[in-house]
Amino acid sequence: MKKLLLLIIVVAASGIAFAAESDGQLHGTINATYNSRFIWRGYDAYKSNHSAFQPSVDLDLFGTGFGVNIWSSRANGSGFENSEWLTYTLYYGSMLFAEENYAIAYKTGWTYFSYPDSPKQGSAAERGADGHAQEIFAGFAMPKITGVKGLVPSYAMFAYYPSESKAVNNNNGGWAHVFALNYDIEIPSLIDSSVTQTLHLGAHTVYNDSVGPAGKTADHDWSHAVFSAALDFPVAENLTFTPGFNYQSSWDDSINTSDEYWTSLSLTYKF
Repeated sequence: MKKLLLLIIVVAASGIAFAAESDGQLHGTINATYNSRFIWRGYDAYKSNHSAFQPSVDLDLFGTGFGVNIWSSRANGSGFENSEWLTYTLYYGSMLFAEENYAIAYKTGWTYFSYPDSPKQGSAAERGADGHAQEIFAGFAMPKITGVKGLVPSYAMFAYYPSESKAVNNNNGGWAHVFALNYDIEIPSLIDSSVTQTLHLGAHTVYNDSVGPAGKTADHDWSHAVFSAALDFPVAENLTFTPGFNYQSSWDDSINTSDEYWTSLSLTYKF
């Protein structure tokens, strides 16, 4: 935790140092999402397809490109104390060749996965299903390359590894590679014809290079693909309600033995 706090201070200080070159304002997003199932990297994070409430806060540090994200997942029920998630992410994002058709938006950072309700001692089961972990990541998107507004291909890579040498997830470190295609379409509002809504369509597939739940060995293979659709409904100024539907085609039994589908309800406030 001391290292985490130090990193947060360094990133915040960097943001303040660059603030004079930006708009000088602190921007961010507050989100609260209900998911009928919690699927992470293809596998069920909670037993019996349990639903989850997932709030988050994302801070853009004065328009410098530096940011901090805190995200949590809590099961809507009892008996999940060992697997309640709390993650902290520090990141930097910007754009290369912004004026060109081959412009590249990129984002890179570090995430710490913690399970604050999990006991520190005891058997692997008593200490939680996954154990504390970290990952470094980098993502790249090309928003202009297709020539179609809103149609964006992207690629992201994640290096996931346990935080401690004797963690219960010692054999679950590795890489994950995500190839995605997203399409945001502006449509006339279903409620007010004077405004528009955004329909988000997405598809991504994952090559899993040994990242999996603790106690299981994940194959080095294409693990799954996910197809999603979500529609923004403006509620008030800077406040948006977004229902969504997701379907996962599962290919690798070491990650998931069945296809999955789940719905989401999300409320987002931007400031």
